[in-house]
Amino acid sequence: MQINKAQFVCSSERLSQLPKDSLPEFAFIGRSNVGKSSLVNMLTGRSGLAKVSGTPGKTRLINHFRINDSWYLVDLPGYGYARTSKTQRDEFAKIITDYVLRCERMHFLFVLVDSRLEPQKIDLRFIEMLGREGIPFGIVFTKTDKLSAAQLARSVERYKQVLGEQWEGLPPMFRSSSEKRTGREEILDFIGKCLTEC
Repeated sequence: MQINKAQFVCSSERLSQLPKDSLPEFAFIGRSNVGKSSLVNMLTGRSGLAKVSGTPGKTRLINHFRINDSWYLVDLPGYGYARTSKTQRDEFAKIITDYVLRCERMHFLFVLVDSRLEPQKIDLRFIEMLGREGIPFGIVFTKTDKLSAAQLARSVERYKQVLGEQWEGLPPMFRSSSEKRTGREEILDFIGKCLTEC
């Protein structure tokens, strides 16, 4: 899929503020500082579309970007950032769960995980919730340029082993580096295929 047009539409803090049209939505989520904004910019080919910050937890609203006037890329708040207050974390959690569980236009959720780390409990709990609720999702391994090919293969295999203990079938998995712009075609082609099957 080629992205010819990417436009920021709105930021929302509740479902009632989301765009009112019926375009399908593909959302991206992950722990704070996993590289979500960088991935959004890499996918769209627009370096400043999503604000990239060195401070984790900057994305605090649901951000909608209209792509090719045919679908939305949705940047969700990062979860699990400890330096925010419990009240703020609870608010983020409500925004996230409301969208993920109740937005009928969301066709697919990409869960970003840092390829350099062991499977994190907070990610596994979130993934478990998605499975329990029947939410279609895939896993994007970010920052893959920081690892050798062998290290990356071991990281992906660790996730497969952990998820395989509870899941009969594994979700789609993608490997991405915003620095080296890898994984872009695979993710966009996957979205394109989903759109044709909608």
